[in-house]
Amino acid sequence: MAGFFEGRTLVIASMHQKEQVIQPLFEASLKVKVVVADGLNTDLLGTFSGEIARIADPLTTARKKCELAMELTGVDLAIASEGSFGPHPSAFFLPANEEWLLLIDRKHQLEIHSRHLSTATNFAGQEFSSWKELETFAGKVGFPSHGLILRASKDSLEGLLKGITNLGELRKAGTMLLDTQGSGYIETDMRAMFNPSRMVVIQETAQLLLEKLNSCCPSCQRPGFAVIATEPGLPCSLCGTPSNAALAHLLICSHCGKEEKIFFPHGKKIEDPQYCLICNP
Repeated sequence: MAGFFEGRTLVIASMHQKEQVIQPLFEASLKVKVVVADGLNTDLLGTFSGEIARIADPLTTARKKCELAMELTGVDLAIASEGSFGPHPSAFFLPANEEWLLLIDRKHQLEIHSRHLSTATNFAGQEFSSWKELETFAGKVGFPSHGLILRASKDSLEGLLKGITNLGELRKAGTMLLDTQGSGYIETDMRAMFNPSRMVVIQETAQLLLEKLNSCCPSCQRPGFAVIATEPGLPCSLCGTPSNAALAHLLICSHCGKEEKIFFPHGKKIEDPQYCLICNP
């Protein structure tokens, strides 16, 4: 690892203070100097509030952020994150935060990413037609530690006000909408510096990326020797039927193609019968 990263400069492609959680972790683990790409406007690639639509997938967008940061600063090592919010893919009634974190190393032609899906998010929005509804929503989503956005209606940019973090500002903006049109739309501000819950998820995603970076290929010694697939089939301790629990992890090096299968990755060789489709259908 030292030969790859130690002593180098790592630029963070962010304008939303994500360095608060990324910088300490990467400086301590990789022994790099972390800087922020001052003057980089990542909002040009898309905004949560809808002024600019994100036209690419999250990983492509993160890659573009890295490229812009490297061009702006002349640094050959960059990191960027990209988040998405919506219903959880399997538990549709729960909101979810999906974060992608990408590191690009031009010096070694290296690109490694991590992805993290979390339900630890306050992502929400609703129409309101009274101060009481507005106040109740704000209380449920962690205001004022978590910022809010107000607008005339859900899909409108009219009256858009972002980054609301104090009661006086919320009351003033909400009252104006109620007085002029009798209703409005309130939602959580999902930009990292206005959303501590998202900051935690970004930090968790950064830790996952560091785990990948600290896992080197036993063949070519390059970092990023990571799990790319899970093989189910851990046997039930009661009937022996293969369960959906992980029997093995498959690791592959993206550089030289080295493969390795690790059995019983979670340290257990049998599964509890309560998770067996035969014993507990």
